[in-house]
Amino acid sequence: MNNGIVIIGSGFAARQLVKNIRKHSAEVPIRLIAADSADEYNKPDLSHVMSLNQRAEAMTRQQAGAFAEQFNLTLHANSWVSSIDPKNKRVKCGEQQWHYDKLVLATGSAALLPPIAGKELMLTLNSQQEYLACETRLRGARRVMILGGGLIGSELAMDFCRAGKEVVLVDNASHLMASLLPPEVSGRLQSRLTQMGVELLFNQLLDAVNQTEPGLCATLNNGRKLYVDAVVSAIGLRPNVGLAQHAGLDVNRGIKVNGQLQTSDPDIYALGDCAEIDGKVLAFLQPIQLCAMTLAKNLLGAKDSLSLPAMLVKVKTPEMPLHLAGETQRHDLTWQITASQQGLIAKGTDAAQQLRAFIVSEEHMKQAFSLVRELHLG
Repeated sequence: MNNGIVIIGSGFAARQLVKNIRKHSAEVPIRLIAADSADEYNKPDLSHVMSLNQRAEAMTRQQAGAFAEQFNLTLHANSWVSSIDPKNKRVKCGEQQWHYDKLVLATGSAALLPPIAGKELMLTLNSQQEYLACETRLRGARRVMILGGGLIGSELAMDFCRAGKEVVLVDNASHLMASLLPPEVSGRLQSRLTQMGVELLFNQLLDAVNQTEPGLCATLNNGRKLYVDAVVSAIGLRPNVGLAQHAGLDVNRGIKVNGQLQTSDPDIYALGDCAEIDGKVLAFLQPIQLCAMTLAKNLLGAKDSLSLPAMLVKVKTPEMPLHLAGETQRHDLTWQITASQQGLIAKGTDAAQQLRAFIVSEEHMKQAFSLVRELHLG
């Protein structure tokens, strides 16, 4: 590997890949190109920055230079890749260009904004850089609107409320985390948020955001106007597929890869939030870790196929923590739910009475590790 491995991206996926490559080879050349500072931080911590009163700069765990030195790689921080030339195995970045033997796209994802008037007034919290850009405004905000009641929106609503802010959450679904939880389960989390003081507005769309003298005016589709100091969009993420698309690679919602994490070009791979495996974008830490382990071996000559076990998803809502796993979004499951003051256990079974999904909360969360072994996959 004279030209070695070139990695585009510097997030969790890219770093896990570097660490795994170095477990197998100390010598293979690695070049990492990052559009940001490439400093390391823990992205899930963004769900707790307000209640912990944490500054953006304090999130940094390791400076980029120290990482590059520790893992013997060539780093290009704050560098935007302008194009990829698969035919000549070349990456262009402004006036510079580098050749590769193997290329990895770990370009991550971007937070979605609704297609409405005033969307430029909305904030997103998908990276340390985004938090840094709006930190002063969020910390000074007294009343905050969260658009989106999914996993991230629910976490942020609780965090902002715990930080002493007035919070209103707006979602077009009929209940919280509608793509992950049945209504009977999300009702418990909704009750907890309501008890804390969060105002929940379901079956509503945001029509517009306007700047007014006292702050922002958010207008809903029913005509109601909400006056707030900040509006945070948490309606989902879009994989960054532009580079791959322009390079002629197969792209759907994410960059399409096979079981070996290869794209439609056998010398280009994709990993993390930008990759689509079997029609799914797996934007959680555990599958990304397992993908990085497999890809590291394949970049060094193996032909391993990815095998993902049933994996737990932790919902970081400290006043009512949740673990879930399996196909919780399926509509054909029969749910058996046991609830008490200590927490909730919900088991989703199919027509053959096989356990396909479960959700546990609070003091019952320790049962998740035994239940995950009972899950039927496929």
